[in-house]
Amino acid sequence: MRLHLCTVGRLRAGPERALVSDYLDRLGKTGRALSLGPVFEHEVEDKRGGGMAAEGELLSRAVPAGAVLCVLDERGKVMSSPDFAAQLAKWRDGGRQDAAFVIGGADGIDPALRARADLAISFGAMVWPHMLVRVMLAEQLYRAATILSGSPYHRV
Repeated sequence: MRLHLCTVGRLRAGPERALVSDYLDRLGKTGRALSLGPVFEHEVEDKRGGGMAAEGELLSRAVPAGAVLCVLDERGKVMSSPDFAAQLAKWRDGGRQDAAFVIGGADGIDPALRARADLAISFGAMVWPHMLVRVMLAEQLYRAATILSGSPYHRV
């Protein structure tokens, strides 16, 4: 199953970029045998200042047709890492070819896009900068692959 990170904003060189690249590289190696990956990053920017609705339209266009749509949203479901891994496996084993994970900008995700989502997940009640959410999502995708492979990376 191909994985797509559809995000508002460009992640330039720096510590966040280094962490995302590291986790996605690890995921590429571990996930291959599990039919998870490759991972594609789709970065969008609303250069016209149209706000959340414009970002929502750009993000919608970045999501591949037929993909499972998962949005990262503070109102979403809080999941354990094993539950997240199980959800990925369920989508994969159900024949889904693509899963898109959407991270909005500073104002969040357009309500119309959020309403279309198959799943909304949250990394807790706190609000996180979208660049850090991308790092945390990359790590959780890698962690999910290690859980599914039986690797000792995830400890309870």
